[in-house]
Amino acid sequence: MDLIDDRAVLGDEEEDESFDEDTGEARPKSTGANGHFDDSSEEEEEDEDEEAAAEVAKDFIVDEDEEDEEARRERRRERKKRRREEREDEDLDEEDLELIGMKPTEEPTESKFKRLKRGPREDRDAQQHYGVNDIFGHSDEEEEAVDYSRRSRQDRRGLQDEFDDFIEEDIFSDEEQQRQREDEEVARHNRRGIAELGIADAAGLDEQALEDFRAAFGDGTDYDFALEKEEEADEEEAKKDKNLHLRDVFEPSQLAEKLLTDEDNEVRFTDIPERHQLARRPYRDLELTEDEVKEEALWIANLILPSKGHDEIHHEPFRRAVADNLDLMTRQDFEPPFIYMHRKDYLLFPQTKVVGVQEDGSPKVIDDTVKLLNQKDLWRILELDLKYRALIERKRALQKTYADLHSASVPEDTTFEQLLPRAATMEDLQDLQDYLYFEYASQLKDLALTSNGETNGVSMSQKKASTRSVYEEIRASKAFGLVRAFGITADAFARNAAREGVRTYTEDPSDSPENLADTMVDDEFPTGARVLKAAKAMFIEQLATNPRIRRLIREKIFPQGVIDCHRTEKGLRKIDEQHPYYEFKYLRNQKLFYFSDRPDLFLKMLKAEEEGLIEIRVRLPGLDAFKKELNKHIETDNYSTVADAWNQERREAVSITVDKIMKLMARSVKENLKEQCEATIGNDCRDEFYAKLDQAPWKPRGLAKGTIPRVLAMTNGGGTVGRDPIYWAYVSDEGRVLEHGQYKELGPGNRERGIPDGKDVDALLEVIRRREPEVIAVSGWCPDTRKLLANLTTLVSNHDLRGATYTDDDDQDRSDLLDVILVNDEVARMSKSGDRMKADNPGVPEMALYCVGLARYMQSPLKEYAALGRDIVSINFHSAQNLLPQDKLLKKLETALVDTVTMTGVNINEAVTDPGLANLLPYVAGLGPRKASHLVKVINLNNGFVRAREDLLGLNDKHQAMGPKVWANAASFLYIDFEMSDPDSEYLDNTRIHPEDYDIARKMAADALELDEEDIEAERQEGGSGAIVRRLIREEAQERVHDLVLEEYAAQLEQNLNSKKRSTLENITAELNDPYEELRNPFRVNLGESEVFTMLTGETRESLQRGMNVPMTLKRVTDDHMEGKLECGLDAVVEDRQWADPALSPKQLYNIHQTVQAHITSINRKDFIVTVSLRDEQVKKPFRRYNHNDRNYDEWDEREEVADKKLLEEKTDLGNRVTRVIKHPLFRPFNSKQAEEYLGSQNRGDVVIRPSSKGNDHLAVTWKVADGIFQHIDVLELDKENEFSLGRTLRIGGRYNYSDLDELIVLHVKAMARKVDEMCNNEKFQNKSKAALEEWLTTYTNANPKRSMYQFCLNRERPGQFHLVFKAGQNAKLMDWSVRVIPQGFELMKQPYPTMKDLCNGFKLIFQNMHEAAAMGRPMRR
Repeated sequence: MDLIDDRAVLGDEEEDESFDEDTGEARPKSTGANGHFDDSSEEEEEDEDEEAAAEVAKDFIVDEDEEDEEARRERRRERKKRRREEREDEDLDEEDLELIGMKPTEEPTESKFKRLKRGPREDRDAQQHYGVNDIFGHSDEEEEAVDYSRRSRQDRRGLQDEFDDFIEEDIFSDEEQQRQREDEEVARHNRRGIAELGIADAAGLDEQALEDFRAAFGDGTDYDFALEKEEEADEEEAKKDKNLHLRDVFEPSQLAEKLLTDEDNEVRFTDIPERHQLARRPYRDLELTEDEVKEEALWIANLILPSKGHDEIHHEPFRRAVADNLDLMTRQDFEPPFIYMHRKDYLLFPQTKVVGVQEDGSPKVIDDTVKLLNQKDLWRILELDLKYRALIERKRALQKTYADLHSASVPEDTTFEQLLPRAATMEDLQDLQDYLYFEYASQLKDLALTSNGETNGVSMSQKKASTRSVYEEIRASKAFGLVRAFGITADAFARNAAREGVRTYTEDPSDSPENLADTMVDDEFPTGARVLKAAKAMFIEQLATNPRIRRLIREKIFPQGVIDCHRTEKGLRKIDEQHPYYEFKYLRNQKLFYFSDRPDLFLKMLKAEEEGLIEIRVRLPGLDAFKKELNKHIETDNYSTVADAWNQERREAVSITVDKIMKLMARSVKENLKEQCEATIGNDCRDEFYAKLDQAPWKPRGLAKGTIPRVLAMTNGGGTVGRDPIYWAYVSDEGRVLEHGQYKELGPGNRERGIPDGKDVDALLEVIRRREPEVIAVSGWCPDTRKLLANLTTLVSNHDLRGATYTDDDDQDRSDLLDVILVNDEVARMSKSGDRMKADNPGVPEMALYCVGLARYMQSPLKEYAALGRDIVSINFHSAQNLLPQDKLLKKLETALVDTVTMTGVNINEAVTDPGLANLLPYVAGLGPRKASHLVKVINLNNGFVRAREDLLGLNDKHQAMGPKVWANAASFLYIDFEMSDPDSEYLDNTRIHPEDYDIARKMAADALELDEEDIEAERQEGGSGAIVRRLIREEAQERVHDLVLEEYAAQLEQNLNSKKRSTLENITAELNDPYEELRNPFRVNLGESEVFTMLTGETRESLQRGMNVPMTLKRVTDDHMEGKLECGLDAVVEDRQWADPALSPKQLYNIHQTVQAHITSINRKDFIVTVSLRDEQVKKPFRRYNHNDRNYDEWDEREEVADKKLLEEKTDLGNRVTRVIKHPLFRPFNSKQAEEYLGSQNRGDVVIRPSSKGNDHLAVTWKVADGIFQHIDVLELDKENEFSLGRTLRIGGRYNYSDLDELIVLHVKAMARKVDEMCNNEKFQNKSKAALEEWLTTYTNANPKRSMYQFCLNRERPGQFHLVFKAGQNAKLMDWSVRVIPQGFELMKQPYPTMKDLCNGFKLIFQNMHEAAAMGRPMRR
């Protein structure tokens, strides 16, 4: 039942009325002056809906049906709970003991003069205030609500008995409820206490009197059997409580977030790699036959081969390689990184290559290896395996459907039987399904009736019932005979057109179509015209559903089809020349393959189409010629009037069929193209991310690659060097923050000119000399960071600050000046405000945490990226990555992490104690977040240490760390430090060598040491299986392994073990010499010019271009020169005489700190300087982001472009308006869109004052409410001196008056911003969308059926307002009320509330009053 109407919000903004600020009367809202477009987007202060409360209360009715079975069961549980508590309370308190004559040993210090004695649960109940305080609030408490079923004060309870867990007070006293509880405690009686404590003495009875008493009344045990039954029931209830599962305690969403659902546990404990399980979950019950396995390998190979560019001689080895690797993945459950590391020979093709001629004339050949597949190809094979399984699943469903038809006495269909085995794409299968469900609609309908509406998982409802019935009616009528009169079947025509087999010739009937139609009329089609129309429609549908015809057109359209963009009416107005979609607004004749180089363009087009701004049309050039070609295969060669008439009907049928199929193909083309473009961008993102991950820690000079440096990190953030603080943090090589602080003046001095160093330089030097960092990391997000970098570099040089001493190649000790490096800060920006960073470094300021992030990035980029988790998608890897679904992007990025982590390996014992290293475990081959957490848990149960890799299989008898398959995948990527002093330590466990190859490594070590069999056995007897390798290391004889002939080893292994191990032998050789050598590229010290420019300004090459008009704040104005700054921090220089009036001095035209529109004439990204012009003709020149002159003449519809511009000029009055300027530092000559872009990166409450499109007696004020949410306020100016002066009175919404702009900003905008902060910091606020919040509330009330909950969230459609979403119990409807922010607080139902506490209480009182009003006149439920 609906307690309340689910919405009580304002009308749409478009429906709001404006008002006369002087009179307060409503007037119709217009689109702007003179009916033209209004681009300022000021928000009118809407009136609350007068009928909102009435609308809410209308359906506010309490139904008797709410008293359901669940409620009755709940009351029974409450009664049992009370009985348990009563038994617990049977011990007597002091007053009871005194009553029966047993004084306590100490006199109580508490006064006995009480109104009522509080019961034994005093302490517990005293902490439970069940008043209005907890109406929706405190709903996460575990205690049940107090039971008020025994009401002694019915007059005070009212309606509350129905909402014990719902209506409570936040600010009123709980005295009444406390008295209620005390009354109930006093009313409760003890059952057996007195008899057990010596009733005889207490009552003054002698023994004989007591015997008589017992004979008359019993000894108190007569009804023990009933009490025992009750106790047994209570014990059963207690046992149930002990057997609680996680799902009984936590919400499903919480379990899913923590990966603790039953499905997660199944993945956790199943011995299959986690990523394989998750990917194949939809197909886990699908087993492929041997033929299907071979078909899959060929299918995948043919899809990948065109992109590899291999010579034809390598095509067959390539197909074998795909088959072998597919087998490793699907049957042996190996992940791509394992295959790449330990089965690399299956990716290569060894061959001999002729490179010249020897002296004797014979060819000179060398051994060569062709790399058939790379690591990315392995991931691609895994993706295609999933697609193939989906294909097979659907193919089997169709096969089953066909078998059911055949068993129902439907004759064999040769078309279906021939084409199903050849179906290689989902489109082919869809064609066959459409064919089957058209040709055998009635038979399938009969089958569906016997299978609950479904046939093998394909619902019959997929086809429109009306369409089926029409064609079934035609089949059952005489008109179907006219279909045969077309002289050829659809399949025969398709074979003719595809040139398959012997041509079938069309036969003409003996009479014309009209005459034949007249002979076939019946009750269903009573006229010849209707018969002909029905027959023709049936023939067209037969052609359109024929799979061969569809495939013929599909094969034509993919190589030859083109795409045209056509703007819609909405797009005409919204897509102007500054809009990013203008690039394709009039785009025509784009070949499909063109988008392989511009995948972002097509995805933008799809997004624009989704927004209703354009329509994407797929077209086949020369379509008429194609139709004529098809007509040749259906027409007859007869010359007669009858033949001509029938040929005309056939041509029309073909034409309509092709048009119909083209519409179907358009959707298919767009879906396929979308998938390809998303894959291309996803791969580009993966490659970019892999390049970022493929960085070793910054290497101090003279130390081994991979050594962790000590780092001093510094930043000015977005501040000005020399004026704002400079924050710093020192991080040790163990990653610990040992010191942090801030400086201000670090400017280097000049001894020659007598300029001293900044006052904080000595403090910095002291830290550097004491801590001895090996590198100084610098970063920030403004161009002034370059000045900090330069100052620090100069200080290092001036004061000769040097790094640690090291030995150079000439065996000489030396040291170099300390390195000062500009570091990529994309991870530090995200981590500085993250919970992880704050928890690890409590009390450290956010800017210092930013420095910590910089330092740790230099120490391990991989660990810092992995720590971001799902937030990694927030980092920009590609300009169009926002067009990809986040889950798809995340999967691509995850493969890069997996490849990198498996290359570097993880020290398993360190990972148990280091959370940063533990973040890498989910990306180890075979593992994932579930299995990784389980692994750490089991290791901790085993005292937190692993001695050998093989122990991972049996760490704990009850809880296995991992199964054999997962262990086989992960073992070589989890390494354990080797200790020579520990006889049980295995050297090979500290290498990339897989345990399956340990025997090979030991054999190679023995051969390198030239040991015979007896020596080998003796070593093993003395030191165990690892003794030979230990001896090799002890004698430092690893180099001898390079002398072994690996080719002979490889040949022997392949012969004996039938396993290719050539690459494995090379890996063993490398690992015996340098275990887990650092294979990553060196740390990127020199960032690219564009990368630095974007990092320090936030601008890209697309967002800031020559020819743009941007706001510039003047910083220096002289008689002949002007300089300023752009909003992004770039220095701007005005070219000579490029101001508004060259005849005048700049001082006569401009003031310092004035903001003006500037036209960019050049950009120097290296020096962070732009040159600009302020000339009117330059500023008014529109910026054209895209130059379409480079396109072919037929690729851009200039004619429509010109016509649209003329149409817009007629509709809008854009040209002659004088731009108004107000002298105020926050004034900007922006429209609404520019104001939002300007405020986008600023803080909540920041303001832009701008001109209004409503005229010169209005101003617009735009302020930032939250990220992506901006409120536009219309300000009416009153008492103006002239048209362009500022009014003496500024009025907002007809009720707020201010004397100047500063007062308006402080008392109106800033006041509302503080209220938004108060709302967002409240525990009842969630930073979620309304849909997500409703889902959360539903989940919460499902998990807590008797509880109610309310929460707030931002209203993104109505800036300045919030959604108040609540649910009054599990079965209640979700409801949404609107809360408006006003300068004095909040407004709900036209009632103001100064604080959040008042707002919450007001809401609950309104809710309670509505309940009471709705229930008036109805009997209360007891």
